[in-house]
Amino acid sequence: MSAITGIVNFDQAPISFELRDQVMHALHKYPADDIQTWNSGSVFMGCCAQWITPESVHEQLPYYNCDLKLAITADAIIDNRSELFDRLQVPYYDRKRMPDSELILLAYRNWGESSPQYLIGDYAFVIWDEDKHQLFGARDLYGNRTLYYHYNRRQFAFCTAIQPLFVLDDVKKELNELWLAEFMTIPVMVESGDTNSTVYRNIHLVPPAHSFTIRDGQMSLAQYGSLAPREYLRMKTRGEYAEAFRDVMQQAVDARLRTHGQVGAALSGGLDSGTIASFAASRLRDFDKPLHAYSYVPARDFKDWMAHGRVADETPYIEETIRYVGNIRGNLLDFPGASPLSEVDDWLELLEMPYKYFENTFWIKGIFEKARQEDVKILLLGARGNQTISWGPASYYYGLLLKKLKWVELYRELKLYSSRQGINQSRLLKAIGRQAFSTAPERSLINDQADIPRMIHPEFIRRTDVFSKLQERDGQISGFLRKDAMEARSNHLQSLIIANMRGTKSTKLSLKYSVWERDPTCDPRVVRFCLSVPIEQYVGQGMDRALIRHATKGYLPDQVRLNQRVRGTQGADWIHRILPAWPAFKQELEQLCKDPDVSGVLNAGSIQATLNQLGGMPRPKDAFQPETRFLMRCVIVYRFMKSMTRSLVETY
Repeated sequence: MSAITGIVNFDQAPISFELRDQVMHALHKYPADDIQTWNSGSVFMGCCAQWITPESVHEQLPYYNCDLKLAITADAIIDNRSELFDRLQVPYYDRKRMPDSELILLAYRNWGESSPQYLIGDYAFVIWDEDKHQLFGARDLYGNRTLYYHYNRRQFAFCTAIQPLFVLDDVKKELNELWLAEFMTIPVMVESGDTNSTVYRNIHLVPPAHSFTIRDGQMSLAQYGSLAPREYLRMKTRGEYAEAFRDVMQQAVDARLRTHGQVGAALSGGLDSGTIASFAASRLRDFDKPLHAYSYVPARDFKDWMAHGRVADETPYIEETIRYVGNIRGNLLDFPGASPLSEVDDWLELLEMPYKYFENTFWIKGIFEKARQEDVKILLLGARGNQTISWGPASYYYGLLLKKLKWVELYRELKLYSSRQGINQSRLLKAIGRQAFSTAPERSLINDQADIPRMIHPEFIRRTDVFSKLQERDGQISGFLRKDAMEARSNHLQSLIIANMRGTKSTKLSLKYSVWERDPTCDPRVVRFCLSVPIEQYVGQGMDRALIRHATKGYLPDQVRLNQRVRGTQGADWIHRILPAWPAFKQELEQLCKDPDVSGVLNAGSIQATLNQLGGMPRPKDAFQPETRFLMRCVIVYRFMKSMTRSLVETY
């Protein structure tokens, strides 16, 4: 809900008015409903508040409680308010008006540095404990809100964004070469193996699920929690599991509808977003509010090149969900003229760092712009759904049955599954056998030969020693690729590296558009529930993703709920969209190869070789080829480095 900042001088020197004004002025780029500061000698806190929840309207932030001698600034929405009110014995007449920041302060008073363990929601907060002369802060379990900081022997400064920290005397806009080397070396969306570092030297990031404490000038970071289930469920029937699923899912959705504005949802034609939209639209009907749904569809002149079983345009499934569920105002958006290339500069400014997930950036930005126009304050999405609510790998489960020699059950399942999927049964059994008894080693993103060409120059590899650094953390980085699907899933959901990447995007988008991105599929209660359900509930009766299919009967149309033959694919038209700009794009790449500012960093040889391999114009169906994605990522890194060079020139 807010952009927060603060400074503490360990030598007790007062914070100058000039420095406070400079830090707050740097946050004025973000829209704010209210701007406040608090200062007590050597401690300063600030907040540019965006009012999202009813309790946040006219909330005092930063807030100082003179009885407790505690000050807080917070960027937070807490979802388990009722539970906390009961635990903390908050009087009933105080509960409705109490903002989340005061609730966090009460939790700290009661549980001290253990307080984040009791909080569920999206948050980053910092508390000044006057009696202990201690600064304490934390970031939520999934890192959905960012908290950057600079720390030295004299001073500690923190902020939701990076740019305001550059006003400090000893913080220069200097490149963290190891972070950038890791970014360019890891072939997938993961940015870096170090969740505490950023692309800038001397600016760090509190990792997800971590708190920090500063006392007597000494800082300590500690992980306070995990998403591992506390127990495993054992119920009698599929119906009982489905009912339990609906209960925990409705609880998570309801908690994310708390706003004085409108509620929106990103809606595709699949199970995850459809389920969230169904649960939300039903509840919003009780408050006489519609659900505003935003769906991306390809450009009108795009010819779908996807193979059988994949579609780029999910319109029929989206429209059927809207019709069946009701109380949804649908928006099918194709954003004519926009492309991933046209948005690069805006996204670099937004994120304050390079990025890899370029294919969908233009329509993600477009949805936020449309949502803001319709006074939407909460935008629901289901980014973690594939690993939580709609998980269910049929081939993996059938492989387990094969290993355990459960022939009767396997035969029955394969017969049903092959019929639903339209796949030959014997062919399916051979594929399952190959997977179940595979002797291939575990995959490694660091040690395996990458499908995508490496962006990084050999000289930069040598200078940063990046491969040896990454190999030390290969288990964390490559954990979601494990052959055992259950282990891979658990690693994915508990990966702080993946959480870090998603949280940066979510926070920066909300700051720019005053629209808070909220995901029920990564509510800790939902995640722990899904990890506690036995695998046979996720596959059965010839269905993959069986739990959500059973649980949403009556909530989603069967055309969507039971669809096992067609899946939507986002980003299939990105090359189609940039084709008019391809000559300029190619010229920029050729310029990159000759630019001394990036020589020895970006691999000009690989870039030129890839351009030669492509020849002339790429085809739209090359959208998911490693070579075309490689070239786009190179341009993003190049533009980021050029922007840093310009900043240094302007500074001096």
